[in-house]
Amino acid sequence: MNVVLERLYRFSAAHLYRRPEWSDEENRRRFGRCSQVPGHGHNYRLTVRVAGEPDAQTGFVVDLPELDRCVGERVLEAVDHHHLNEALDEFGTGGRVPSSENLVLWIRARLEGALPPGCRLVGLRLAEDDDLAASWEA
Repeated sequence: MNVVLERLYRFSAAHLYRRPEWSDEENRRRFGRCSQVPGHGHNYRLTVRVAGEPDAQTGFVVDLPELDRCVGERVLEAVDHHHLNEALDEFGTGGRVPSSENLVLWIRARLEGALPPGCRLVGLRLAEDDDLAASWEA
């Protein structure tokens, strides 16, 4: 019997929405104030959802310290208190725009196959603020 466990993580990061091949006017038209250099920041909330069968002895789907270590090493250390366009090659000049949608897919790629044994990644939700979030579900 599978159970889904959700764990919430928080990090702060800055980003910039800008395509170098577009003019300043086109960047402003497409991205609004989010295209203004040097960028802006958010206090992100990342919800990680894992599924598995609860262990018969512990009752846990996953060892939480191991999950925290994995998310910390593979995601949080790379993004917390960083400018995402500069810290992550995927979002550097000419790369992908670090939107919540693209970030949640980047996080998925970092976590899939790296989680502690006995659980699998089934969902992610990344909220920039109370009014905007992107999610991925298996």
